[in-house]
Order: sequence, then structure tokens, then C-alpha cells
Amino acid sequence: MEYFLTDDFLLQNEPAKVLFHEYAETMPIFDYHNHLIPRQFAEDTKFENLAKIWFDGDHYKWRLMRALGIDEKYITGDSTDYEKYQAWAETVPYTIGNCFYHWTHMELKNPFGITGKLFGPDTAPEIWETTKKLLQQDDFSVCSIVRRMNVKVMCTTDDPVDSLDQHALIRERRDGFVVVPTFRPDKALAVENPKDWNAYRLKLENAADMKVRSFEDFIHALDRRHEFFYTMGGRATDHALLFPYAEKCTKDEAEAIFAKLLNNDTPTEQENLQFKTAALYEVGRMNHRRGCVMQLHMGAMRNTNTRRFKQLGPDSGFNSMADYVIAEPLARFLDLLDQSDELPKTVLYTLNQNQNDILAAMTGNFMDSKTRGKVQFGAPWWFNDQKDGIERHLLSIANMGLMSVYIGMLTDSRWVFSFIRHEYYRRILCNLIGRWIADGELPRDIPHIGSIVQDICYNNAADFFGIEVGT
Repeated sequence: MEYFLTDDFLLQNEPAKVLFHEYAETMPIFDYHNHLIPRQFAEDTKFENLAKIWFDGDHYKWRLMRALGIDEKYITGDSTDYEKYQAWAETVPYTIGNCFYHWTHMELKNPFGITGKLFGPDTAPEIWETTKKLLQQDDFSVCSIVRRMNVKVMCTTDDPVDSLDQHALIRERRDGFVVVPTFRPDKALAVENPKDWNAYRLKLENAADMKVRSFEDFIHALDRRHEFFYTMGGRATDHALLFPYAEKCTKDEAEAIFAKLLNNDTPTEQENLQFKTAALYEVGRMNHRRGCVMQLHMGAMRNTNTRRFKQLGPDSGFNSMADYVIAEPLARFLDLLDQSDELPKTVLYTLNQNQNDILAAMTGNFMDSKTRGKVQFGAPWWFNDQKDGIERHLLSIANMGLMSVYIGMLTDSRWVFSFIRHEYYRRILCNLIGRWIADGELPRDIPHIGSIVQDICYNNAADFFGIEVGT
């Protein structure tokens, strides 16, 4: 009897099966943070083969292949698409216990309809040929796959200087789903290298159609772009922070640091943190004025391997979780905005599971009586979006606050096939709650609990971000 990837995959009790199949399974998807490529939606891209879907920029897979001793030629090198695919096929049987064993098989089952125990030298060639033929069909284009998977909203990650031309084309050409930009000003705050920052400042001048010769100009230019993103449907900003900061910075100090940057002088570490705090504070105020969400992704320690960074460049699979102290500076920063009642709806993410309870508890400090779940502990991210990480995340939310107002899962991915992770998450969610029912920790009030599951799957995020969904 086949026990792997059945209809009841990960559903280990009867209430879980009811909650998933009758309440969660058919809910639409609201993917509020990802790195999808807008051009693919504007052009309704068709992928040539599985390698084009699975390997371009997927450092998750690269790490696993390196751990198995696969030559870099077949990972980021100049080997053929099929050779890279074969290398991954050889790796998959050894990924037991890792979420990629599940995800890979789930992505083949939906949308390709390929089931059973997969991969290895015996099955890889057939899967390659089958999927290659399917990918040429119209109902396997990017937009067709999104509609088939019932995805309604996708929030991409975009730089303030981006023209958003591709987003404009999506709005003109596509229906049945919404793709909106997210304002991510990380480069605008990256003042560690004044030469690079000044090059970016000139791009910001061009995008905002104004000179940026002072800190006040700088904020005004960012605000113009923030407003433009809003007119294009954007309802959130996103910020990657190694650790949170909340350093006092007067207007005069901000202007002095800005003048130093204009002169290509490197700011001190303290000045760096002061500038970042002042700029992030102003973006938070922009969010509050326009009713947008502020997302803080904390704890990603990037490009740790110097030799590999020189060989392969950034984001090549040599990142990991950091362990900085975050509670006190994060509380101070949120309080800076809250003191004037300008704290926007906020989502807090950590890459370090040891900080789950810290963030889940932190959300309760800044709730108000106007906004349901105003401050959220964001979805388990990057190294945490596996079965154990998802369960730990849900338990922290449930223990420290209200799971019922939680905004649910996201993909944090650049590929449409990754939407299968929403199904993965929903199965784990239903299994956890179902276990509480089976163990007598919750009543068998399936309609009420089922409605909460549906809220977590979609409704809460839709209400929180306030993005209108077309038909």
C-alpha cells in the first residue's frame, strides 16, 4: 500500500482531515511576500524545462547539492539544463527529513499530475520528458498555473527606483489575480559604502524627478516613490535588517551624516545606525499616512563565505541565521512610531527560531482597539518554513496571543510552483489544530474552528493588507 503523498498527506487525525478537505483546501491564496518576477506575468512566460523552474537562483537547492558533494559545475556552473536537473534528481532521494523532499514531490504532483515515489536514475529521464512536453502547453504558462492554483494576490519585492512598467502591463493584460509591488528601500539605507550609495542616490533622483542634496530631499524623494507604489496597488514596505536598531538621530545629525555621504566619507558605525533609524522611521510614517503595512525581516546573516562570495557573488547559498539581541532595540523602534500614534500595521519576521516567543510576545505590546491583529508575527521564513518550523511558529503565536487573527503563510520565493507551499502549510496547520481536537484540548466545534482555519489561510491577510482582488 502506498502511504506517501496521499490525499491525507500530513493529516494524522480525523479532525485534521475534515478541517483540511472541507475548509482549508479550496481557499484562495494570498501571497503577501515573495520575489516573483513581474515580467513573467506580463509576458505570461512558458518555461522550457524543469531546470529553468528549479535552479535559477534557488540557493536552497544549491546548499543541499553541495552537502552531497555535487560538483559546482552542476549547481551554478556551465553544465546543461539537463545535467543540472540530473544532479538534483540524484540529490532528492538523500533529502529525507528535509522539506525539499516533500516540496519537490508536491510540485510534480501539482500541477503536473506526477505521483508516486519519484526521482533517481530510473525515473528522472521520464519525468524530464513528460514535464518538458507539458510546459509547452498553454495551460502550463505562468498565468495559467497561478489561476489553476487559485492564487488571488501576489505581492512582489521591488526597489523604490523601479519603474514598475511590468506591473503596469500586468494590470492591463491579466485578470483573475492581482500582482502588486512592495516598496523595499534597503539600498537607500545601505550607507556603509558611500560610493555605491551615491550611485543609488542618483537613480533615486531620476526616479523621483527631483534633486536629492539633503536628508530632507532624500525623504521627500522616497515619499514620492512610496506614493507612486501606492497608486500602482502597493500596500506594503519590506525591510531586511540584520538586527533592529533605534538610535536617536536629530534632524541636524541626519543632515550632517547626509553631507558626509555626499562627500563620499564613510560614516561611523553609530552614524550608520542613526541614519538607518531616521530613514526607516520616516518610511514607517509614510506607511501610517497611506494605510500601508511595514514588514521587518530580521536575522539573515548573508554572504558568510568570503572565498565563495568572490567566486559566485551574493546570494549563492552561503547565508544563515544570526543570533543578535533583538528585543530591546525592536521595542524602542516600534515605540518611536507609536509615541505619536504613527505606528503602521506591522509584520515582524525572524530567521532564528530561538526568537519566536520574543516576537510573538512583542506583537501584543503594540496592538490597538482599531485594527484586528495590528502587529503580526510574520510567517516562518527561509530556514523555518519546514514542518517543525511551521509547528513551532504556530505554537508561539497560539501561546502568546491570538492565532485566530494570524495572517498565514507566504512563499518568499521567485517561482510560481512554490505556491504548493501554501498547501503544505495548510496541512500542517490543520493537523496541529486537529490534534488538539482529537486530544480533547478543543471542542469538536468544526464549523467555528473551520472558519478560523479559513481566516488564517486567506481572509485575515486579505483584510490586513486591504488589496482589492479582481474577478
